[in-house]
Amino acid sequence: MNRILVLLFTGFLFASFTVRTEAQAVKKVMTLDEVIKVAEDQSPSALIAKHRFRASYWQYRSFKAQYLPSLTLTGTVPDFFNGLERVWDSRDTAWKYFATNTVSSTGTLSLSQAIGPLGTVISLSSDLTLYKDIEKNLPINYITNPVSININQPIRRYNTLKWQAKIEPLRYEMAKKEYLNTIEEVHMNAVQNFFMLALAQINKQIAEMNYSNADTLYRIAQGRYQLGTIAEDDLLQMQLSFLNAETARKQAEMNLRDRQIRLASFLGYNENVEIELIIPSEIPNLQVDTQEVLELALKNNPDIINQRINTLNAQSSLAQARTNRGLTATMIASIGFKQQNTDFLQAYQNLSQSQRVRIGLTIPILDWGQAKGRYKMALSSLELAEVQEKQAMSNFQQNLFLDVAQFNLQAEQVAIAAKSDTVAMRRYEVTKARFLIGKISVLDLNDADARKDTNRRAYIQALQQYWTYFYNIRALTLYDFINRKPIEVDFEKLLL
Repeated sequence: MNRILVLLFTGFLFASFTVRTEAQAVKKVMTLDEVIKVAEDQSPSALIAKHRFRASYWQYRSFKAQYLPSLTLTGTVPDFFNGLERVWDSRDTAWKYFATNTVSSTGTLSLSQAIGPLGTVISLSSDLTLYKDIEKNLPINYITNPVSININQPIRRYNTLKWQAKIEPLRYEMAKKEYLNTIEEVHMNAVQNFFMLALAQINKQIAEMNYSNADTLYRIAQGRYQLGTIAEDDLLQMQLSFLNAETARKQAEMNLRDRQIRLASFLGYNENVEIELIIPSEIPNLQVDTQEVLELALKNNPDIINQRINTLNAQSSLAQARTNRGLTATMIASIGFKQQNTDFLQAYQNLSQSQRVRIGLTIPILDWGQAKGRYKMALSSLELAEVQEKQAMSNFQQNLFLDVAQFNLQAEQVAIAAKSDTVAMRRYEVTKARFLIGKISVLDLNDADARKDTNRRAYIQALQQYWTYFYNIRALTLYDFINRKPIEVDFEKLLL
């Protein structure tokens, strides 16, 4: 009795699991436009492109923040010193060393602003120092600087902000173009996966039809052989065709499921989603102008912007190497008010004016040609970058002309393939009818059958080529030629 209960319980669980598994299977019927839209919204490739753009956005934000005022609080708590301190003795006009044992704490609040074109940094600061002489056991001395204006001006130095102002906006613009370009590449991958599954569907339909026809023809051939109207070799040929059709049908089923899983994975679906495609029967009546495509590509293509950035980076490196060859200097100037007192409030009264100007110089005297070598390397890198930019531009234009020519041919190729598919199917039907009345041989029937299948597949491949070239032109130009407008996206939403 217990065994029976266990078997019944196990059977119930198995049945429940089977029902639940079947319920989880989802069938989706999708057009090409729907596949492309889902790929754009949720495919892993599209999500990766979104995160890459976000990283570029925050890099650009960090660059822009350098031109905004910054408020900084710095401090040293504590600063302990026990040793000899160098002090200038004005009476003896000489430096002298005295034993000291002190502890101090310092805090500075600074508001600074960078001026990019000049490389200047202007700051407004306020600081307070608490100074205690342990050796003499004196009260805490408060040293105040309520307000001071400070200027840091590089002279003949490499201006990082100046070059970043040239490069970073271009880099961010390239990031936006790269995102749009990547989405168009996602569209192309969606087209490839769509038509690979479409071809698998067609192969499955062909295999089913061929199996049904082969079965019917084999049965007819058996009857004719019994009547003695066909030879045994014709019967064996029909049997072989039937066996091959059965093998092809099973293989087509496996290939279809494999392509369904691949497309589902590309779109971000799980393996329980079974996709069935509606193959497009029409294509846009579109021809593109080579000159227009070239102008749009030169304006929008991220590869063109990247070449310009590479040249600017080389120019920046050359400017840095050039300034490092000779005299460089930095001027630091400040003006403010200072006071000190053992009473905290008194330290902020009766302030005395404070000014300071300092110029620091760096003059290379002997570096065994290092600066010259770095300059020559930077100059050579710039010349190389300029040559590469020209060569890349030339190659880009040549490839673009070929892509445009190929796309403009695809509509005619699709029309020819569609006509060939119709003719081949009609020929097979006529040949099959003639075979059934004994007018033609098995070889003629097999030839018509093979050409029917070949032309059907060729039509699907022609559609695939058309849409692949169509989205390739969109990727190169970032332009929608059907609606006659640039391809745009709300980049603010990508940051949410």
